[in-house]
Amino acid sequence: MSNHRATLSWSRNADVPFTYDTYSRDHRLSMETGLVFPASAAPEYKGNPERTNPEELLVAAISSCHMLTFLAVAAKKGFVVESYDDDAVGVLERPEGAPMHITRCTLRPRITFSGNTPDPETITKLHEQAHRGCFIANSVKTVVTVEAPAS
Repeated sequence: MSNHRATLSWSRNADVPFTYDTYSRDHRLSMETGLVFPASAAPEYKGNPERTNPEELLVAAISSCHMLTFLAVAAKKGFVVESYDDDAVGVLERPEGAPMHITRCTLRPRITFSGNTPDPETITKLHEQAHRGCFIANSVKTVVTVEAPAS
């Protein structure tokens, strides 16, 4: 099918002792496209709040994949999407007897159509198809829920 690469680079600041409380979580993620993301741990885990963190990247990947799959499904059905916005939220927690993980991710897409606008039931079906076809949602055990407004 296809391969997707990311390169991670981190190095220790020799002026700071290497202990759990003091080492830097800051690192760099480089994509095949040449895009570079300054990354860190989440602030709750001693990370830099001015950098993106793996949890945010996972939520963004789920949201992005769902949108891209939704657009493909809508286009194949003849619907014209003018805009798509989402406020996705992932919940990191430790369920009893399980390791900490993003247990659920809620997508809240707001979509504007032009021309032949699908009814609420059809929009729900489009989201269901997009969810089933989303590579990222199919790759994680996180429960992904779409809370789409009726129109």
